[in-house]
Amino acid sequence: MVSSAGILLYRVDDRVVRVLIAHMGGPFWARKDNGGWSIPKGEYAEAEEPMAAAAREFAEEMGSPLPAGTLEILGTVRQSSGKRVTAFALAADFDADHIRSNLFELEWPKGSGQLKSFPEIDRAAWFDCATARSKLVKGQVPFLDLLIDKLRARGIDVAEAG
Repeated sequence: MVSSAGILLYRVDDRVVRVLIAHMGGPFWARKDNGGWSIPKGEYAEAEEPMAAAAREFAEEMGSPLPAGTLEILGTVRQSSGKRVTAFALAADFDADHIRSNLFELEWPKGSGQLKSFPEIDRAAWFDCATARSKLVKGQVPFLDLLIDKLRARGIDVAEAG
């Protein structure tokens, strides 16, 4: 079974929860906005701890180390593909305008025999949760609910949009 781990950075501005998500790079996602965004995440081997994998993937995809703070488990969600994604939440700020994602190679155009390099993530941005619901790939939307529930359980009065 394939497993991935990622980190959902969030901040609360005037009660509105904002999350940092990233647009997936490469030709398949180039023209897709809604449904083309993800939390910074990646696959990990069985021997690796999900939290360590999530921090590593954040650094690789964003080009900067994870901001300081305490990671909290949000949960694990099974995607329609069968992949299991474990997400952690971190209350922190991050400059989304200056990411430097790692690259992957892909034969493009398909069947051409030419390998081209593409960034795993081509941009990142902060969105309120209501907007992030339409931007995220469908299988990751439950992480927004888990985050909102966690904040409200702490007695923090939050809204999804402002």
